[in-house]
Amino acid sequence: MAERKRLTAWDWTVAAYEALAEGGAAAVAVEPLAARLGTTKGSFYWHFPGRDALLEAALLHWERTETEEVIALVEAQPDVRARLRAVLAIALGEHEDRPTGAAVELALQPTAGHPLVAPVLARVTERRLTYLTALFGELGFPPEDARHRSLLAYTSYLGHAQLTHATPAAAPSGDALRRYVDAAIGTLTSA
Repeated sequence: MAERKRLTAWDWTVAAYEALAEGGAAAVAVEPLAARLGTTKGSFYWHFPGRDALLEAALLHWERTETEEVIALVEAQPDVRARLRAVLAIALGEHEDRPTGAAVELALQPTAGHPLVAPVLARVTERRLTYLTALFGELGFPPEDARHRSLLAYTSYLGHAQLTHATPAAAPSGDALRRYVDAAIGTLTSA
């Protein structure tokens, strides 16, 4: 008999993150995840006290990888315009080698009021808007204008994510997406 791989809390977290992308918070269910991982519920309870702890771990993983790690990656760019372009390009999926968390974000929207989902969505949204506002501020826009432009950039991302999800053929891709990102940055940074 083949020996089963010993699962870790990380294995469960990654599986829950994938489930979030596929079906939102409701898709993070212990029995289906155990089946997906080829194990029993006992493995789950070895690592987590309950479903809410797993959902929270998956949400924190999304927050870290799709906000904090993206910001760290973008900060490596040489100047503010390059950082602004990079953050929008990553968010819109221009870098196909780096999957986006837009699927998770869209899947979470119907449960935005869930007691575990709501604070993470609020924290992620505010962190992203604050970061974008700082970038526009570095370009010389006054605080109120910088915040307004950050809202325009963020809602462009959300709209693009929805368009890509609902009608992928209508969303720009490849070279058209690169031109779209450049046009969006041009519009957002014009006086």
